[in-house]
Amino acid sequence: MAIYTKEEARRIMEKALSFSTADACEINLYGSESGNIRYARNTVSTSGHRSNQTLVVQSNFGKKSGTATIDEFDDTSLEKVVKRAEELAKLSPENPEFMAPLGPQKYAKSVTYNEATANITPEFRAEVANSSIGPAAAKDVTAAGFFNDSAGFSAMMNSSGLFAYNKSTSADFTVTMRTNDGTGSGWVTRDLNDISKFDAVEASNVAIDKAVMSREAKAIEPGKYTVILEPAASIGLLNNMFGSFNARRADEGRSFMSKEGGGTKLGEKIVDERINIWSDPQHPDVPTSTWNGAGQPLKKMNWIENGVVKNLAYGRFWAKEKGVDPVPFPSNGIMDGGDASLEDLIKSTKKGILVTRLWYIRGVDPQTLLYTGLTRDGTFYIENGKIKYPVKNFRFNESPIIMLNNLETLGKQVRIDGNLIPYMKIRDFTFTSLSDAV
Repeated sequence: MAIYTKEEARRIMEKALSFSTADACEINLYGSESGNIRYARNTVSTSGHRSNQTLVVQSNFGKKSGTATIDEFDDTSLEKVVKRAEELAKLSPENPEFMAPLGPQKYAKSVTYNEATANITPEFRAEVANSSIGPAAAKDVTAAGFFNDSAGFSAMMNSSGLFAYNKSTSADFTVTMRTNDGTGSGWVTRDLNDISKFDAVEASNVAIDKAVMSREAKAIEPGKYTVILEPAASIGLLNNMFGSFNARRADEGRSFMSKEGGGTKLGEKIVDERINIWSDPQHPDVPTSTWNGAGQPLKKMNWIENGVVKNLAYGRFWAKEKGVDPVPFPSNGIMDGGDASLEDLIKSTKKGILVTRLWYIRGVDPQTLLYTGLTRDGTFYIENGKIKYPVKNFRFNESPIIMLNNLETLGKQVRIDGNLIPYMKIRDFTFTSLSDAV
């Protein structure tokens, strides 16, 4: 087994640290057990199990650093990897932005581990695949999907007295459904820590229904439309916006958060006042580790409150340069939602377009956060509160900032890629051209 208890991890790392002669030494230890099943053309193609463990040593002499890794933890191997890291450090140039390891820290309790998820069996994975393949075949649809579950731990120790440990579980599912006439496509994804919250039948049926509904899509003129964005459609744009909450890039004039003439947009209103975005490693629906790779404690943090930028993330070096306290980068993103379901949003729309997801998103202008990309796997025209017919996919040009200033309605939150994002109805979303791809 590659998963060590807190005390087992501590003993291994203490032994490794005892071999260090460097000015400073930091050790990270990781391990995981994971299983998966993959299917395509309504047939299971592969299934497997992986067991991994890795120890990483970073040694420092002054501002010189060297790193070495190993996956054997006997005393001889531990001494060997520490000495190798020290040899590399002595050969390395100085890092002008080197920061000494942190001392002891206090961390909030993590809620990332679920025993049932850790105990998923091959039989469970097979049933997940069957829950897609059987219903798909019955609807003249072909399924291609992947399910992966994992249990693991991460631990950190350094020569300044810091020790951190976290154990976690996760499960990820994605499936694409294609109609056998080649004209319809549906897709769904699910990710979670607690497997009891996963319903493979429900998820697969969502993708099957999208595929069947999207057959023989019609072409309509590109332009500005009211859109209903499912969370899988908006997350790509929102994640790019989350990445702009970087104080250094903003201070150096390299991001949307930079003000013309100098300074940042901290404290400024940038989106609709109904927009509230925060991070919280202890949120029960999207929990994460309560410490980051630098050993810094993570806690609940507001990023946008009533449309106003409340915080920017400061790495330790940049915080020292600016004379402020470090603000760790968020480990998840949580956006306030409303009470409206997807069905409610559709019923309230006179004319608009429902977008299942966006993909192939690429930057156009980092100063305005303008992006381009394509719709995929189910795009539908809405008229008088009902889905009227499927439409061909579009290329879009849009900024998440403009999008969140054109907000009409916030719907219910959904977990997507470790974040909580609501359904959203947006006006004047810009589609620039059509795509023939299904």
